[in-house]
Parts: sequence; structure tokens; C-alpha cells
Amino acid sequence: MRYKLYYWPGVQGRGEYVRLAFEEAGVSYDEVAVRRGTGPIMKFMKSRTIAHPPFAPPYLKVGALIIGQTANILHYVGARFGLAPKEEGGRLWAHQLQLTITDFIKEAHDTHHPISGNLYFEEQKAAAIRRTADFKKSRAPKFLGYFERVIAQNPARSGLTIGRRVTYPDLSLFQVVEGMRYAFPKAMARLEKKLPLTVALHDRIAKRPRIAAYLASDRRPPFHNHDIFRRYPALDR
Repeated sequence: MRYKLYYWPGVQGRGEYVRLAFEEAGVSYDEVAVRRGTGPIMKFMKSRTIAHPPFAPPYLKVGALIIGQTANILHYVGARFGLAPKEEGGRLWAHQLQLTITDFIKEAHDTHHPISGNLYFEEQKAAAIRRTADFKKSRAPKFLGYFERVIAQNPARSGLTIGRRVTYPDLSLFQVVEGMRYAFPKAMARLEKKLPLTVALHDRIAKRPRIAAYLASDRRPPFHNHDIFRRYPALDR
């Protein structure tokens, strides 16, 4: 089966969570925009003939099936790649965790673009500073503290979010820690003192052979300030 991933080339963003699942599973995928540019992405988004058109990337094409939204893609591939529990309740729990991660990613993005994504950071800097102060004081600790508790309360006591095997929420939580360390290194250093299980999970995922190989490769786009997690010194004092 051929998997075609459509996402902006050179950007980690929401597509990175899907890439990590493919890399961990050792399943080959065609990142279309890397090979052909962004034209195919725009073609699908503007199509008037597709029955289920995607709103925005990432989306995955598998044969005639087109699946949009990161959490939805992972819900689909997780079950097929062995990155989700087999029973329905476990799959729904994994999906729930991924949706919560999606909420957190949105809040992280809105620290630097609290008014509009169509304005430059410099045009909303004052609002961004105010928004980020609350994010660091309240929202980030609340979300990350929740995942710390999820790991602690996993009945398997495996140091993972679900059961004894790595699932896609574990990979996504790894990426959240990576992004926070890039965007808010000072704030994250303080937060990590209260997140030993989350940090341990991150380190464990980073050492998994396929993930380690991916992180060291040129397939992984670098962090930069045209992404979800951005580093602005004014926001990390």
C-alpha cells in the first residue's frame, strides 16, 4: 500500500507528528511536496470534485482515500502500524490524548500570533508577550502536568502514556517536548523539574533506533521561525 503525505516542505509543523509515526513503524511514505513542490497540496485544497476535500495539510492519500487532520491521520495509521491499542477503548484513549496534544499545539502557536495568523509577529508583539506570560504560567503547566499524570497513572507502569508498547501519543509527546525546548528553553528548563516522567519518555523515544536515525537524517526539517514552535527572545525571559 502506498502512503502519500501532503504537507509543507521544510516545515515540521503538524506534519511532523505524522512523520514520526511512519518513521517509528518503519513504513515508507512519499512526502509529495518535498518531491514535487506545493502545487499538489493546493490542487487538493481547491478541488471542486473531491467528495471529502481536506481543509488544510497535513493530509494523507491512501489509494482513493484522503484523510485530513493530524489526529485523524494518526488514528488511521496507528491501528495499522501497531502504534495504537488493539481494543476499541484503547484506540479511543489514544485518539483522546492526541486531540489534547492538538489543543496544546494550538495554544503554543498562539503565543506568537495571538491576534491573527495574517499579521507579522512584530505587529502583535505586545499582545504576544501578554499571551505568552499566561501560557508559561498557567496553560503549559496545566497541559504538561496532565500528561505527566497520564504517564504516572498508566496501569502498566511502563513510563509510557498507554500500556507497555510505544504508541503514537508517545511520539507526539516527544515532539511537544522538542518544540517547547526550542521555543521556550528557559521556561521549559523550569517546567521540566516537575515533569520527570515526561522527560524520561522523551529521552526514551529519542533513543529508539528508527527515531534516532530519523532525527540524525536530512529528512527531518529543522526548527525555525516559520513554524508552530518559534523562538523569540522577548517571549522567553
